[in-house]
Amino acid sequence: MAGYVSRTAGGPRNAARRMGASRTAGTRLLGFLGDAAVRGVDQALRSLNLSQLAARPLTEIFKGLADYVCPEGGDDDKSIARDAFFDTLTDITEAGITDLADLTVGEVRTIFELFVTHTIERRLFNDVGTRAISLPADVEAINDIQAQVHDFIAGGVADAVTAIGGILPDLTGERLPGFVDDVYERAFRLLAAMGEAEADK
Repeated sequence: MAGYVSRTAGGPRNAARRMGASRTAGTRLLGFLGDAAVRGVDQALRSLNLSQLAARPLTEIFKGLADYVCPEGGDDDKSIARDAFFDTLTDITEAGITDLADLTVGEVRTIFELFVTHTIERRLFNDVGTRAISLPADVEAINDIQAQVHDFIAGGVADAVTAIGGILPDLTGERLPGFVDDVYERAFRLLAAMGEAEADK
């Protein structure tokens, strides 16, 4: 991970910049979730001209939000963001978050952190696919690495959000893009540092 961030991705700042579509999608997702938590999901959907999704199950709302949060596109960056969005949907339903009508600050943070984690994870494994970094040939070993990498990234993302401080209610629309950018850069910086620390053990 340390080598990936420092060499393959060109350092934490460049690594974050490579996440352009994911940062945009993260800003849109967090903006919607924050609006839903403060004003209610019906009002948040109405502001996006998605009133038809009101009172629908969470899975249907998220599927309906997909084209707003992460529109389909032809490049890898946009595909990573969209795939991560649906990965996040799977995770939040498994985590027991089934209703957007009574979102708590903790649930908003959980959903956002899951999304960021999945985007970084998918970017990493996309680079594996393009042979930027290598993995062992053993399938069981690869699965073990994937599980460890996911947990490692999730920890780095959570620490980054904690270091920056609070998501709601202080975060406004104008501050959202800078907040999301900062989360990605700090997450990559922390992941590099954590990876170096593990390598030194």
